Amino acid sequence: MIRDRYYVKIVPQHGDTIHRFRVRKRYVAAVFGTLALIVLGSLLFTGLMVAHAHAQVQAIRTQADGQRSTIEAIDAQTEALRRQLQHVQRQNQEIRQLIGAPSPRPGVQKTSWQQHGAPLDVVEEHLRALNTASSVTLRDSDGVKTLALRVLNMQHLQDLARAREIAAIPSIDPVDGAAVIGCFCYRSAPDAEFHEGVDLGADYGETVRAAAAGTVVADGYDGGYGIKIDVDHGNGYHTWYAHLSRTDVSLGDRVYKGETIAEVGATGFATGPHLHYQVMYQGKPIDPAPFLHGIPADVLATLP
Repeated sequence: MIRDRYYVKIVPQHGDTIHRFRVRKRYVAAVFGTLALIVLGSLLFTGLMVAHAHAQVQAIRTQADGQRSTIEAIDAQTEALRRQLQHVQRQNQEIRQLIGAPSPRPGVQKTSWQQHGAPLDVVEEHLRALNTASSVTLRDSDGVKTLALRVLNMQHLQDLARAREIAAIPSIDPVDGAAVIGCFCYRSAPDAEFHEGVDLGADYGETVRAAAAGTVVADGYDGGYGIKIDVDHGNGYHTWYAHLSRTDVSLGDRVYKGETIAEVGATGFATGPHLHYQVMYQGKPIDPAPFLHGIPADVLATLP
C-alpha cells in the first residue's frame, strides 16, 4: 500500500516542525489529467475562436472586394454615359451653330467616384442624377434636331423658290446650237430697221424649245412674224418665237424649260427657214444673245 502513495514534505524557512502529507498516486494522476483536459479544452476553444475570427475577416474582405468591383463597374458606366452626353452635346452645339440657335447649356463634367472615396449608395445616387441629365440632353437633342429640320426645310423651300426663279429666266438656245445669222442691231436688209431679236439658222421643221418655264400667252399668226408664240415667264421676261411652220402648244399652256413648243418655218416676212427669237423684259426688247448659253452673271447677281 505504501507504493501507491506519494509523500509530500513541507519544510518551513524558520522552524523545526516539518509537515508531511501522504497523497495517493491515483489522486495525483486525476489532478494532472484534469489539468491536461482543461488546458486542451482551452487550446481547442481558442483555436475555434481564432478560426471563426479568420473566417469573419475573409468574409468582410470578400464583401469589400465585391463592393469595390461594383463601384468600379458603376464608375465605368458613369464614364461611358458621360462620353455619350458629351458626344450628343457636341452634335447639338454644331447644329445650333449651323442654324444660328442659342448656345447649349454647359457640358457634363467628368467625375471619378473612386477618387473621392464615395460610398456605394452615394455613387449610385450620382449615377441616377447623371442618367437624368442624359435624358434631358437627349430631349434637348430632339428639340434641336426638330428645329434644324425646320430650318433645313425652309432652306429647301428657298432653294426651290430660287430654282423656280432660275427656271423662269431664258437661258438656252431654242434650236439647240444654231448659228446666229441675224443680230440684235440695225440692219439695211431685208429692211432698213432695228432688228429687235436674233435670227437663228435652222432647217424647216426643226424642233423649237422653250427657253424658260412660263405660260403661253399668244399662239397664232402675227403679221410679219408669221406664226408666233409668246411665252410669259412671270418675272418681267417674255420670249417670242416667230416664222414658225407649226405650234405644238396652245394658249394658256404651262411649259417648262426645254419643252418642245413648235417647229421652224418661214411664215410671215422671212426670206427662208429660220427662227426669229426675241427676248422682252418689262415690255422692251433686249439682246437675246447673252441668254443663249445660260443666265448672264449680272442677272444672276440680282437674284436673292
